[in-house]
Amino acid sequence: MGNNLNSQNHPRSGYFERLATDQRLFSSHIALFAALFYFSDDENPCLPFQVSRPKLMRFSRIKSIGTYHKNISELCRYGYIEYNPSWHPLKGTRVRLIIENHQEI
Repeated sequence: MGNNLNSQNHPRSGYFERLATDQRLFSSHIALFAALFYFSDDENPCLPFQVSRPKLMRFSRIKSIGTYHKNISELCRYGYIEYNPSWHPLKGTRVRLIIENHQEI
């Protein structure tokens, strides 16, 4: 089966390569980041967006709230995202994806 998408030439491939080679990250971190990327703005994923924890956990297949919070805080600490939680039941958490070299995705 051929794949028509050459992801190595994608404009953001370097950023995903950074994720893949960061020894601090586990598969749950990468799955959570993929979920964040999925729910970000298609046109400009560097813009802040709102998303709920249950959606992120379901998409990334993280079962434990503790694991979710640990991974989200580590992605923030490692400089992959900005994270502003919302405790309002109808508003989602505000997230912004960050890229190395002081550029945004």
